[in-house]
Amino acid sequence: MTDTSWETLSNQAVAAAGVVYFLALIAHLVEWSAISAKKRVAVEALVGAGGPETTADLPAEQHQRGAFFARLGVLLTGIAAACHLVALVARGLAADPDRVPWGNMYEFTLSGTFVVTAAYLLLLRRFRLGWMAPLVVGFVVVCLMVAVIWLYEPVAPLTEALNSYWLVIHVISAILATGAFTLAGIASIVYLVKARKPEVTTGWLGRVPSLDVLDRVAYRIHAFAFPVWTFAVLITGPIWAHEAWASYWNWDPKEVWAFITWVVYAGYLHARATAGWKGRNAAILALVGLATLWFNFIGINYFSSSTQHGYAAPALVSPDLSASAESPVNR
Repeated sequence: MTDTSWETLSNQAVAAAGVVYFLALIAHLVEWSAISAKKRVAVEALVGAGGPETTADLPAEQHQRGAFFARLGVLLTGIAAACHLVALVARGLAADPDRVPWGNMYEFTLSGTFVVTAAYLLLLRRFRLGWMAPLVVGFVVVCLMVAVIWLYEPVAPLTEALNSYWLVIHVISAILATGAFTLAGIASIVYLVKARKPEVTTGWLGRVPSLDVLDRVAYRIHAFAFPVWTFAVLITGPIWAHEAWASYWNWDPKEVWAFITWVVYAGYLHARATAGWKGRNAAILALVGLATLWFNFIGINYFSSSTQHGYAAPALVSPDLSASAESPVNR
């Protein structure tokens, strides 16, 4: 296959992944709807609003319907993740020479959202994360839309600063940490929403675990992501900077904000371990960390003109796609 064919395959795989993710989102929303309907019928049966047939049969039917769509949603998410992976591999093979698909914001967004999905699927059974499905899939769908519509760039050779084996080591650790922090941030957001109405047992909040479980899930994922982020920001990042720019630390805006993110998450874990800072305060601090993380990823590229990481920013002028494969959005 030619490089253009690989790029076309990547774009088509991204489009396919987006469609299947959207179908998975619909399946999970139907699942939640079925569960909510089941609970409403059960309540009506208790007060005598339904007949004997409704009391005995309809809740079981709704439960089976919800379970079916839950399994369907997970299956579709797995298929979408496979298409997502194909898009990433094909993107790397489309370059000349072949490279890892982490050369710009479009590619980093594809990689980061894939990690979010993969982490969710891997932790689904261990932490019983079925309640998180629509939030994760919805987040990935939105990010892919943003990437395709606003961040897309044709495949190009790596810049000189990126043409290093440290790219693989540094960026893969940053992507892993970003995906895990995002997953933990979703759990923290849900914690704050549920904390406002902890007594609710119906509807969407009734599907969500207890506050203690949400707090524990968020903490465990943060505890995994933090050392990975530390490795990316304080070890491989400076080594790569020295190789590329002959200095371990340049006070580059991205470097500074990456360190700010590290400090916030370090404070989160330290407060949890030493002061027993759990619950609402911990969730708020975790979201502060998530905000600094995503501002570093997106905001710096748009608001800073002095960053040496400018190669990660999307082109200010739409690229000429006539000499390359079309963007998925133009198909």
